[in-house]
Amino acid sequence: MVMDAAGDLRDIGEPEIDGAFFASGGVARVRDALDAGRLPLVEGRGLRVGAPVARPGKVVCIGLNYRDHAVESGAAVPEEPVVFMKAANTVVGPEDEVLVPRGSVKTDWEVELAVVIGATARYLADREAALGVIAGYAISNDVSEREFQLERGGQWDKGKSCETFNPLGPWLVTADEVGDPQDLTMRLWVNGELRQDGHSKNMIFDVAEIVRYLSQFMVLEPGDVINTGTPAGVALGLPGQPYLRAGDVMELEIQGLGRQRQTVGQA
Repeated sequence: MVMDAAGDLRDIGEPEIDGAFFASGGVARVRDALDAGRLPLVEGRGLRVGAPVARPGKVVCIGLNYRDHAVESGAAVPEEPVVFMKAANTVVGPEDEVLVPRGSVKTDWEVELAVVIGATARYLADREAALGVIAGYAISNDVSEREFQLERGGQWDKGKSCETFNPLGPWLVTADEVGDPQDLTMRLWVNGELRQDGHSKNMIFDVAEIVRYLSQFMVLEPGDVINTGTPAGVALGLPGQPYLRAGDVMELEIQGLGRQRQTVGQA
């Protein structure tokens, strides 16, 4: 689906928005069809909204990328981006249930700006080249289990890769529509209480540098997702550490990218 200027949903006529879609010029193709009035209205409201990127090849995450979050986590402010991977099958829709894993006592939330890659990128030379491979942006909830992440052998991935741990969407907003990715407010509520109230201008490493940096170590492919870090306000850094329990409700928004809502269940 794509939203037109009037706020109506249109059927893009593509099987899926995935790596092949981006690699084949899908964004431009859909935009041209929309401008030409060739896309029919979507019939039937109330349908499930899936993630705006189907089956990303990989989800790459940047840790401790906001100074205030590093401080609340008790970690040193990094001199280079902290990189870890998240299983690609953690990606679910923006209103899907998030499951507390079996044995979990410290499941946490993280509102993040997600970058979606639109072209193959390796050894990017500069910031301009990095911005040129970005298809668009979305809201990501980088759900984390802190005991698994920090107290079970020092491997972050196993605290990040539990099922349902990456709600994404509701929209993929193209890079030209977003404008400056470092000028976006970002907020998260739990059970109606504001927990995170940040701004992307406060990233330690900005979007362009993250993409350029990652391309020196791995090939970024169309459809890959990059989670760029979270501001302060996670349960880990709050008094009493109010970690998620079944029945809790998370709501997230980033300026211009829409809003998510997830109810927490038990695996």
